[in-house]
Amino acid sequence: MTLAEMQFVLPDLRPASAEIFLLAMTCVVMLADLFVKDKKRTLTFVLTQLTLIGTLLVTYATSTGEISYTFSNMYVSDLMADVLKVLLYVTVIVVLWYSRGYVLDRPQMAKGEFYSLTLFATLGMMVMISANHFLTIYIGIELLSLSLYAMVALNRDSVSATEAAMKYFVLGALASGLLLYGMSMIYGATGTLEITAVAERLHMGQANKSILVFGLVFLVSGLAFKLGVVPFHMWIPDVYHGAPTAVTLLIASAPKLAAFAIVIRMLVNGLIVLAQDWQMMLIILSVLSMAVGNFAAIAQTNLKRMLAYSAISHMGFMLLGLVTGVVGADARFALNAYSSAMFYVVTYVLTSAGTFGMILLLARAGFESEEIDDFKGLNKRSPWFAAVMMMMMFSMAGIPFFVGFFAKFSVLQAVVAAGYLWLAIVAVLFSLVGAFYYLRVVKIMYFDAPTDVTPIKAPIDIKLLMSANGLAVALLGVFPQILMSVCAYSIIRSL
Repeated sequence: MTLAEMQFVLPDLRPASAEIFLLAMTCVVMLADLFVKDKKRTLTFVLTQLTLIGTLLVTYATSTGEISYTFSNMYVSDLMADVLKVLLYVTVIVVLWYSRGYVLDRPQMAKGEFYSLTLFATLGMMVMISANHFLTIYIGIELLSLSLYAMVALNRDSVSATEAAMKYFVLGALASGLLLYGMSMIYGATGTLEITAVAERLHMGQANKSILVFGLVFLVSGLAFKLGVVPFHMWIPDVYHGAPTAVTLLIASAPKLAAFAIVIRMLVNGLIVLAQDWQMMLIILSVLSMAVGNFAAIAQTNLKRMLAYSAISHMGFMLLGLVTGVVGADARFALNAYSSAMFYVVTYVLTSAGTFGMILLLARAGFESEEIDDFKGLNKRSPWFAAVMMMMMFSMAGIPFFVGFFAKFSVLQAVVAAGYLWLAIVAVLFSLVGAFYYLRVVKIMYFDAPTDVTPIKAPIDIKLLMSANGLAVALLGVFPQILMSVCAYSIIRSL
């Protein structure tokens, strides 16, 4: 090999400049935190928020709206990635703001590690969103997962948090093994792990079909764990319940955006030729998730566990959008189906952030406020916060005219348009079951006598943020076309 052949070709760093900026700033935040003597970690908090805002501006400045590849085609930059990343930054900024008071009340949590791990988790999600290679997806998943394992166990004095972290770690390692085994079989069948190259070889028939289908089963199983759908859901209730509520808020929101992205990258961009195989698997996962999630949530008295089972049913509902993109060999419904699934994920993240934000607002030092009964008579203590929580519950239940209703409606019309009428009927029936436990929370807030009659006092910034979150859920329900159009446009420019 000559010297000329050994020369390293520098990749185009511009598409990945947001990731590079975030990584550099995370190192700055970690170093700055070493010199912070303030127990409130105000400098670390401000630097973290400025880092996320800076990353958003870098993403906006470098976005071209065109599909571009770099790092030997292992990384892709397209409009869907840019939109999901911007939504990701906004979500993490809101999560950190909601968590501020909760973290300060708990000395074990009020450390620089909380902020640096959040930034590393955000970096992992960014890598997942822009991955065009199976190993890049795996690196992103592991960076996210390892950060979340550590964050769940951050409060070392809590037995439930330590137990939740252990369960999460063990089951997460099992899911990673399933994903890697599936990837190895896909490599054996196609000779490549680059997603666009896998799609080309499948299209040209240059792959061993039987090995591919086996690999696909393992791949879908690993993805199902990351989404938290039945029967790979066993970690969700325990982790949601055991983790500090600030960490539960993070797990319940931003990673859903990254999980949606890797499902699109792997199954739609890479394995669309096998659509009839993986769609059948997703239908089974979807129906089981809606059934188990909704019926198990009814029995819960702990609000975090109820929302955990609710998340399982919502992810099952989101999968409905992905199973109707290709019918037979007909891909006419793809745009409608995938954009409705993206719209559903975005609205779920918005509503989930507001719901856990309310739980954090009612929590205080030595009190978690995670039982459903803790919300008794909330209307008498704070009519406005009760109204915001009611908006969140109505949206999750799919009641008109809140954004959750239009999210469900867009998925259902995509399912019906593709000819799966029976699937739409099943989804509606399970949604009716789900409405019960959401409306139970509203009933408790408005019709039960409060156990604590002290008025709720919140800092002005939290009041404004919570109000903005509630109004976003309400206004997007009245004007859903804007967000729907953004989702549809980003999908059509990226597939």
